[in-house]
Amino acid sequence: MRLIADIPLDHNFLPSLRRHYARLVTSGTQLLLLVVAIQLQTRTAWLWCLGLMAAISLFAWLSALHRLRMIRGTPTSRIGSAAQGYVELIGDGRPLHDTPVISILTQLPCLWYRYKIERKNGKNEWHTESSGESDTPFLLDDGSGPCVVDPRGAEIITTNKDTWTKGEHRYTEWKLLNIDTLYAIGEFKTEGGSSITRKSSEEIKAVLAEWKSDMPELHRRFDLNGDGELDMREWELARSAAKREAAKRLALARAEPDAHYLVRPGDGRLFLLSNLAPDRLARRYILWAWLHLVILFGALAGMTQMW
Repeated sequence: MRLIADIPLDHNFLPSLRRHYARLVTSGTQLLLLVVAIQLQTRTAWLWCLGLMAAISLFAWLSALHRLRMIRGTPTSRIGSAAQGYVELIGDGRPLHDTPVISILTQLPCLWYRYKIERKNGKNEWHTESSGESDTPFLLDDGSGPCVVDPRGAEIITTNKDTWTKGEHRYTEWKLLNIDTLYAIGEFKTEGGSSITRKSSEEIKAVLAEWKSDMPELHRRFDLNGDGELDMREWELARSAAKREAAKRLALARAEPDAHYLVRPGDGRLFLLSNLAPDRLARRYILWAWLHLVILFGALAGMTQMW
């Protein structure tokens, strides 16, 4: 176990709301607001706290329904035949390289980790001293081929969570392990030979433009009469050579093996990684949606009675 002094602090670690949506939905924010209203015992406090509870639950309810639609409405694709764009993948996780990621607190090999170190103050309250997560890509393999998963910007839900207390500090670590079967939904991209879309005419223009950038060499090769100019016949020779060079370059490019990637969608759609099966994820979002719907109507009913 590493000492806290050996762990790099990250006081500016401010994850986005999308990435830590699960924390918001399952947090005790509404309960905390309710406790505040009870302690203050004023009509204004009750209205403010109930209004905030209703707003949080409305957002969480809409977000849960959105995630549920994404999970149920996106069919599972096979990596080897997946179309470019938004896809759902299920497969075994493994490190991208031979050396796995090592979690910062438990020092265990894994695919991804997040950690948080908290300290208790004199009021018996926990305050975060340090937090962070890994951003090393890893592989997802469904048997039809591997896909490189870039976890940056992903909302990650995992059942692998370790929490322990030592003295005044509480340590929490979440992990995706090498043995996990992973569910992933995000933007699928393929780079390699099959993704080459350049036309022959475009490649010929690119070759000629490259040659024209070094005119002395171009004249050395194609100025047959040595007059310092390229006449029509010499330009035709240059174009024929460029055509052959372009065909050669395209053939080499198209022979390159394909590499598949799953990344955060650029249009803001859900980017989710989890070691839970999609049906379990769906049930979880259904439960959260109903929970926040009940809280929403309860808060609105309370506000109505306060007016």
